[in-house]
Parts: sequence; structure tokens; C-alpha cells
Amino acid sequence: MSLEMKNMNGVPGDGAFRRAELRGTQWEPTYAGALSFMRRKYSRDLKGVDIAVTGVPFDQAVSHRSGTRMGPEGIRKASAENAWGPFWPWNFDPFDTLAVVDYGDCFFDWGRKENFPETLESHATEIISTGTEMVTLGGDHYITYPLLKAHAKRHGPLSLVHFDAHRDVEPDDGGRIDHGTMFSYAVREGLIDPKKSVQIGIRTVFTGERTFGFRIINADEVHDSNAADVAKIIQRVVGKNKAYLTFDIDCLDPSVAPGTGTPIPGGLTYHQAASIIRKLGDVNFVAMDLVEVSPPYDHAEITSLAAASLIMEYLCLRAAQRGAKGFDIPE
Repeated sequence: MSLEMKNMNGVPGDGAFRRAELRGTQWEPTYAGALSFMRRKYSRDLKGVDIAVTGVPFDQAVSHRSGTRMGPEGIRKASAENAWGPFWPWNFDPFDTLAVVDYGDCFFDWGRKENFPETLESHATEIISTGTEMVTLGGDHYITYPLLKAHAKRHGPLSLVHFDAHRDVEPDDGGRIDHGTMFSYAVREGLIDPKKSVQIGIRTVFTGERTFGFRIINADEVHDSNAADVAKIIQRVVGKNKAYLTFDIDCLDPSVAPGTGTPIPGGLTYHQAASIIRKLGDVNFVAMDLVEVSPPYDHAEITSLAAASLIMEYLCLRAAQRGAKGFDIPE
């Protein structure tokens, strides 16, 4: 089918608000038009929607460089480069299988930081109460904590599949809005089951941290293994439990993803991270977030592009779990 014919999904151009169908891909120039994530329709009508993509432009919990409030905007902009058809190496368009909308951003009063956790939890609850899954664009990593609260209310204690340079279980006296402490809260509050959870790419340690029973796959272990072996560890630990995927972009090496607040050398390549995600087809995921993209520190949008592409890997995985199959390239 020609690009011109594919472009007739409704009317040509600006599919973010003019497309007629939730499924399928409407081709547009990558350099122009209204920006949404992957040119999906902006909508808060979740009837018939499988997955809602939403942004959380919050960076008031950072411990080093700010800027992740620009993350949702940067990821949406970078995603336009891939919003034209089948995604390699899956060789299918996940939007032929999944009805996905861009739900817009979570609105909060930046002058009332103390109200933010409850505001985001309510935003998430509104979405998932309809049976719609969430993919969330951060924002700093603290946002995962209110999101876990909302999801645990619906699904019970979750397995956390956590890609990061940091474990985010630093000890404190409780109640902090901090992107380095919140997973210890999530364990103590029963939001996640640490013995069925995995942290991948870790290459930092803080005095007073506990393992809490997490299976920790340090970055060096990833480098010394192949993607299939790492994926097998994750699948074995998670088992059949419902799982939440959180991906801190600083899991990737700064040479791959410089646009982040706390870059740590020695991280994963995009290929390593994506190859692991591609092999997690047996994991029962209920949601994903991708956090800590800071466009002010990016170069040529490579961090935002990596983030958008990792989200696409997840969407392709979810489509494959629903039966989507790739095509063979003819001789």
C-alpha cells in the first residue's frame, strides 16, 4: 500500500487529533505535524482502548540534575522518527493489534509538591479502572511509587522488573519525596513482592541499603551474559506473578543516553536492554514506565530516541503476546 493510500485514515496529516481509527498507522512527515507519542490520537475517551500513554512532567524529587520535567515532551518528539510502520526486528506494526491513545499529561500544581503523589495516583486509577493498561513517560523515578500504589490496588502485590543504574532503596526516616528511596517504601507497604522482583543494570551502592530479597543483576553480570540468559533469570524470578516494568534511562551507558540526571558509566547498550525485553514474552506485564530522560542534557535527541524506541519494544512485546506476528522479507 502506498504512503498516499495509508495516509487516508480519516484525513491526511495531524493524526494526533484527526485520525479516524485507533488502530493502524497513518504516515506523516517525521519533521512536521502535531506531536503525540507515535502520532497516536490524543484522547481521554478510553472506550475500546488497550493502552493509554500518559506523561508525568515531574522532576521535583531529583538528587542531582533537573530537567526530566521535559522528558514526556522530548520522548513524544523523538517518537515521530519511528511513527511510520513496522518496527524492527519485530517486523510488524504493534498498532495493528493494539488500540493505543496518547492520554496527555497528568496535571498537578508544581507549587504543591506535597499533593503530587496523591494527584498522580488518582490520575493512574482513573485510567486503569477502565481496564486500560498504562505506559507512562517520566519525569523522575519517584513517579513510579504513586503508579505502583494505583496498580497494586487493582492487581495486588506486583513483581518489579526494574532496569536502572541505582537500586532506589536508600534508607531514610520515611515520607520523603525522593527518587532514590521510594522502592523501600513500596516493599514495606506491600506494593511489590521483592522475592519475585528483579533489578537489572545496577552499578552503584549506598551505605545502609538492603537487598529486601530482590534478585540483583549488576551491570557487570549483564555484560558477562547474553540477553537470553538474563531474560531467563527474570522469568524464573517473576514466574506467573503480575509484573510492572520500570525503565530508568540511566540504566543505559552515558555514551548511549547522556540526557539524564544521574549518569553512571559502565551501563548497558540499547541493544543489550532491548534484546532482554524482547525475550520476556512469558512475563505477565500489566504496565510500564520509562523515566529520567532529561532533554536539556541530551545530544541530538539520542536519549529521547532510545527512550521512545524502548517503549516501542515493550508495545511490540505486548502485541506479540496477543498474537501479532512479523512478516518474512521475500527473496
